[in-house]
Amino acid sequence: MSTISDVARAAGVSVATVSRALRGVSTVNPATRERVLRAATELDYVASPTAASLASGRTRVIGIVTPFLTRWFFATAISAIEKTLREYGFHALLVDLEADSALRRRELTNQMLSKRADGFITINVPLREDELALLDKLGLPVVAIGNPVAGYPLIHIDDQATVRTAVDHLVDLGHSHIGYVGAVPAEAEHRLVPWSRLTGFRAVMADHGLRVHEEWVIPCDWSAQDAARQAAALFLHDPAPTAVVAGSDEMAIGVMAAATESGHRVPEDLSVIGIDDFVLADVLRLTTVRQDVVAQGRAAATTLLHQLLSGSAEPSPALPAGMTSDGRLTLDTTLVKRRTTSRLRGTVSSHPPLLGTPADRP
Repeated sequence: MSTISDVARAAGVSVATVSRALRGVSTVNPATRERVLRAATELDYVASPTAASLASGRTRVIGIVTPFLTRWFFATAISAIEKTLREYGFHALLVDLEADSALRRRELTNQMLSKRADGFITINVPLREDELALLDKLGLPVVAIGNPVAGYPLIHIDDQATVRTAVDHLVDLGHSHIGYVGAVPAEAEHRLVPWSRLTGFRAVMADHGLRVHEEWVIPCDWSAQDAARQAAALFLHDPAPTAVVAGSDEMAIGVMAAATESGHRVPEDLSVIGIDDFVLADVLRLTTVRQDVVAQGRAAATTLLHQLLSGSAEPSPALPAGMTSDGRLTLDTTLVKRRTTSRLRGTVSSHPPLLGTPADRP
């Protein structure tokens, strides 16, 4: 097995120069770097990450703390983070907090974090006081996606504005009897995004002068399977909603399944809109409000790498465009019209009548 000394001899340079060249340090002459890389390739030399970390004081590993690995949003964000880290010679360490219940998670501990990474990215993880204290004690950079982590940069979307886009679309199609799927109980640990989206739903319905029928606000665990089970209750009421906003595309698919099972056609009898534009949305022709999860993952990774590499001899990515001075980046969302929403039958006006004056509305 070839060593770094073998590469140095073959390239006619010092061991230190080989080390700098393989790490991409900008002070190495390009011709020298090319010679070192060619020698390393010919000798099948692979640098030892352990030795590199001992020399530099860095592990070149970034921990990704996530409550789920298999759900689309989290898997997509993780993939984007890992690919971005790889561009700068860093690697990802997955810290999986998934528990048996979709509304619970495992505790973040010192054993999971200490001496294992140079920094951490959290994905929609609401941290407890003791967990925040642990991060502060470690003194490592942290970037959050979705759920904010006090005192650290945040990459997110405006959840309430996103739901407003969904409701406005249904109202423009003439719908006034609109349900919502995606409520979670107060004791749920993963509640910030669900609560923000439900709060946004209630606010925009009030702005349009429309009543929120509480029997049409359906709780579930944010999976397609549970949404299909719970949304069946929508069709037991008379009247039933003519349109539904689902807090995610996966839940929207569950609503569509429940509608079909109950004999309702989408969109002829029920318009359905989701949030995400996830991997199957286009195939299923699902109308949705798109968020760019890949952009969120890349922005989180570049923000963390910027903190780690700025001022060093290594190339450092710039902070994402649009990030505020307090470290917040809010990415836009976009309405994507497909085939699961349509104009309410018998309507002409783009806006339904209001339900009385503000004082009269329930």
